[in-house]
Amino acid sequence: MSGAREAVGHSRRLVVKIGSRALASDGQMYARLASAVAGLHAEGRKVLVVSSGAIALGASKLGYKSRPKEMARLQAAAAAGQSLLMHAYQTAFDVHGISVAQVLLTHADLSDRTRANNARAALAELLDARAVPILNENDSVSVEEIKFGDNDQLAAMVAPLVDADLLVLLSDVEGLLDENGARVPEVHDVLTEALPRVRASTSEVGTGGMASKLEAARRATMAGAHVVIADARNPGILVDIAAGKDVGTVFVPPKARLSAKKHWIAFTLRPRGDLILDAGAVSAVKREGSSILPVGVLGVRGDFKTGDAVRILDASGDGPAREVGRGLARIAAVDALRVCGRSSEEAADVVVHRDDLVVW
Repeated sequence: MSGAREAVGHSRRLVVKIGSRALASDGQMYARLASAVAGLHAEGRKVLVVSSGAIALGASKLGYKSRPKEMARLQAAAAAGQSLLMHAYQTAFDVHGISVAQVLLTHADLSDRTRANNARAALAELLDARAVPILNENDSVSVEEIKFGDNDQLAAMVAPLVDADLLVLLSDVEGLLDENGARVPEVHDVLTEALPRVRASTSEVGTGGMASKLEAARRATMAGAHVVIADARNPGILVDIAAGKDVGTVFVPPKARLSAKKHWIAFTLRPRGDLILDAGAVSAVKREGSSILPVGVLGVRGDFKTGDAVRILDASGDGPAREVGRGLARIAAVDALRVCGRSSEEAADVVVHRDDLVVW
């Protein structure tokens, strides 16, 4: 057993995400998932489930012939399907005497520190009570989440929120495949080892493809969790993963993990603008971990306010400015424009403090 698989086998807090396509393809999926989670509970592990499927169930209930594209129909399908989804889970878990709890989240819930901490506390209470939280995006009211988000990313955001040491992404593929269609057992760097192998995929039922899962894996591993992408259609897949067996593709976290705050800045907050830095400032930020001072700022984009997230761009190359990190602005865009390029003697403002800065 490899070191990564051994770590997976010793995981104590798991986030399990299952896609709508996997749920729609097999009516026994809920029962199998409940049985596997019950086994993990018996071992003293805690499990949180992020589940798609409400829109697919609701579309069928409302008589839509396929997944709707119009926003109002998407919202209607989500509203109609969420109760069906929870009923299916409660029925499956009742067999094992386990309670489930519906938790609907929007991106705004996690991007606000107070609301995110409230969600953290509520989820911790549910896990301590040996209940299984069933999370989903609140698609019936969250327009932007339906249009741009998916539950792979929600699962990656929730993993650090509950201090999970393992994120399992269950889909309809056996893992990441190489150029010959063979499963890749282990990945240590998503950007160099995994992304080049992504193939375009589409699904009429769901929204996430392999590219989405790899991005979720990148985000969760940077928070310190191992990630496994595996085939939900394999009847014993979750049990095998939790036992450390060589199934699916395991993604290994780097030795240096991001703190919860910096992970929140990097991957939960949505940037409201850009800071364009000169070569000297980029070097100071990347190599020395320095704060961003006005003297190194070449330009400002957007209308961000104090405390908003901003992208940090490197303008020193020949092509377009490239993103090298993200941070929280200490001053608003209008003030950053006023002081950018000035020396510390002329402008004492710190544009982004190093404590609020994440560099790729």
